[in-house]
This record gives sequence, structure tokens and C-alpha cells, in this order.
Amino acid sequence: MATPSASISAPEDAPADWPVIGQITAVHGPVAVMRCDKLPPLRQALCAPIAGERCLFEVHQHLDEHHVRAITLHSTSGLSRGMAVHDTGAPLHVPVDPSCLGRLLNIFGEPLDGGPPLPATHYRNIHGEPVALEDAIATGSVLETGIKVIDLLCPFIRGGKTGLFGGAGVGKTVLIMEFMHAVATLHEGVSVFAGIGERIREAHELWQEMDQAGVMPQTAMLFGQMDESPGVRFRVGLSALTYAEYLRDTMQKEVLFVMDNIFRYAQAGSEVSSLLGRMPATVGYQPTLTTEVAELQDRIQTTRQGSITAVQAVYVPADDMTDPAVNAILSHLDTTVILSRAQAAKGIYPAVDPLQSTSKLMDKYTLGDRHYQIAEGVREHFSRYRELEDIIAMLGIEELSPQDRQVVMRTRKLERYLTQPFAVTTAHTGIAGVSVPLSDTLDDCEAFLRGNYDDLPEERCYMRGSLKGGQP
Repeated sequence: MATPSASISAPEDAPADWPVIGQITAVHGPVAVMRCDKLPPLRQALCAPIAGERCLFEVHQHLDEHHVRAITLHSTSGLSRGMAVHDTGAPLHVPVDPSCLGRLLNIFGEPLDGGPPLPATHYRNIHGEPVALEDAIATGSVLETGIKVIDLLCPFIRGGKTGLFGGAGVGKTVLIMEFMHAVATLHEGVSVFAGIGERIREAHELWQEMDQAGVMPQTAMLFGQMDESPGVRFRVGLSALTYAEYLRDTMQKEVLFVMDNIFRYAQAGSEVSSLLGRMPATVGYQPTLTTEVAELQDRIQTTRQGSITAVQAVYVPADDMTDPAVNAILSHLDTTVILSRAQAAKGIYPAVDPLQSTSKLMDKYTLGDRHYQIAEGVREHFSRYRELEDIIAMLGIEELSPQDRQVVMRTRKLERYLTQPFAVTTAHTGIAGVSVPLSDTLDDCEAFLRGNYDDLPEERCYMRGSLKGGQP
């Protein structure tokens, strides 16, 4: 852990303590070309004073023996040729402290919530190295969330990576908040939220909703907003991951690391690459796309001190799952949760598509024979129901065979049973949230498949907890 004498986020006594390394010779939007007497290393943080403020840069290219290209991490308004550039002496660091929980921070670890700054005692480099191979622990055990459809059909893997695919209005943010609530209550863990390219309005609403839901005291939130430099959007995910690693290593707790939206991270990398003059690759993306995604993903690891479980919201451009950025992200995911607009339109919340959502570790060795068999049985019922929907729409359910009619009725009840009121929406809906243990979910679904609830009305299955436990 680095403990430099001066904060890279420009403390009061800087830049007097930082030597002048050169001057700005050209500015192209968020890219600055600098002439330096001695070339700083790549990823070094440089600083230029502007009217009492300080503009930070990150070195990305060496052009020749005296010139570098750097991406600004602040607004470039006020930059001009001939301005002196100071060397901070290190890459970008953030102050780390347990008091980061409950706070809103920016890429530099500076407060956005009007509170006091974090103690300037310990710092970590945002470009940390992945955990050494001998220190990493393989993923395998299921991380229960208390959300029936997730735990049954696409379970979270402790220390794994989950992709949450969904458009606007299908409940992506609510599901993310419920994950944070579950980690805090069920596992006594903490959460780190990275808002990459968030709209200012969305960030403020999320902060308020999480505060009302009681999730904020165990959560640190970092935002690189949509109106900021692409360098900020490109690096804020690494800053947030640095805090997640710190909480894992020092508090030895379950850490939930949430990114919304990781596709904007890839987009920001594409902007930076174009500004640096690199030749674009497939579909206009940067040639370093795969490396940049891997640099972020490979640091999400479980160690002997604790685990980081990642949930990443992924925007799919034009619903094209073959998009290079989506493919680069998909290759790292253990679990894929697809939120369906059709499910949301029917009032099925969480609007998880039971057939498209799955996990790479969905096998009997990881889950056990019973869980695997019940999950497959539920999927078979949903699959058959989808096949029969067109026949029902044209001819009516009366034209089906008795066996198919039975499958349809059981599937409709299962679909409603897999809905669930959330704790984080109680203030809006007036319905108390419930958390259902995986054992109860398995018992209930097994009873549905056996026909034990064939006489139960469909409305009795909707928006409730466990049938076995008698929860409302």
C-alpha cells in the first residue's frame, strides 16, 4: 500500500512540491501534447495549475524522446500552450479508509456529498496488480441473494462475475439495489458502486433511493458522470475497484462490486483510443478493447481475506449480442441475467427471463443433484409453455391435451411464484419486502412440479415469499 507524502488528488501544498517536468505544446479536446525534458513513465499522473484549480493528466503515449500525449481527468477549459506541467511522482492514487462507506466520491476519492474529505493517511494506486495466482481462491460456492428466481435459475457465484442485461424501465436499478441490500443483511457484507457515465439526475436519484432503503451505510459510491472527460469515465471503474479491493483485504468481508454501466467503460476506452490516434479495429472499437476489459475483470478475485462478487450492468447496442464490446465482457462472466421487457409488461418483477438467464456453473457438481434437477424441471416447463403460447392464442387452452394443459397451469403458477416484493421498494409499493432462503425456494418449486399446488389459485402465488414457510 502506497503512502506518498502528497495526495495525487491535488492537496493544499501542491504543486509547489511537484517539480516542473515540461510544458503543454498542443491541446486537442481532452488530449494534451506535452514537451518534457525527461519522459515520465506511462500512466504517470501530471498536473497543470489553472486559475487556482489543478488539472490532472494521465500519460498514455510517448511520441518521441521529448513529447508525450496525456488524457485530461478534468475539464480542459483554460488550458493553453506554454503552461507548465508538474510531475506528481506517481500514478493516480486514491485515499483509502473504512470511512469511505456511506460516502459519494469521485475518481480521485474526493467527496461529492458535501461531507469531509477522507483521511489522507493511506493511498492505493488505481492501477493495482491482480492477485497472485497462489493467493487466489477458486470460485464455486453459491452466494444466496434471497431472490427466488436468481437463486434458482441463475445463482450468483461467490467471487464470480454476473452480467445484468436490460433496457430502461425493466427494473435493473431496483435489482441492483436489492443485491446490495441482500449482501448487507444476509452476509453482513459491504458494497461498492461504480457509476460509469451516469447521468447526474440518475446518480442523485440512486443515492437518495439507496439512502431511504437503508443500504448507504454499508455502501461506497463512486461516479464518473456523463459530462466528464472520457479519461474520467475510463478510469472511475478502476478507482471503485481499488476501494473494493481495500475493503476485501482490510475488513475481510463479502464485497459486492456493482458497475453501471460497464459498456460505457468500453465506450470511454474507444474515445480515448481515437483521441490518441490509434487505428480502430472491428466495428470501430479500439484495438486494445480485449486487454482493457481483461485489466478490469482480472482484478475481481477471491482471496483468503475475502471475496469480491461483481454485478455488471451491460447495455447491448441495438440488441446485438455479437457486438465486440459485449462479447469481450461476456467472455469474463460466470452468470448472465437477462431482464425481459415482455416479462415486465406482464407485471412479472423481477423481470428475469427464465430461459435466457443462466450460469456457467449451472451443473450438479456445483449446485448439487437436487437443485440442478429442480431448476431443469422448471426450465422444461417454461420452455414447453413458450411452445404452446401460439396454439393457446389461436385455438384456446381447451384444445390442448390434458398433459399440456397441466404444464401450462403449473407454469403460470411458477411464473407468478417467482415474483417477489423487494425490501428496497417497500416505501413506494407499501408491500413489505421478503427474502426467501434457497431451501424454501427449492421445496416450493419441487411441490409445484409434483402437482401439490394444482388447486392453488394463481393470484395466491403472486408477489409473496415462501409458500412452505407461510410467508405473506
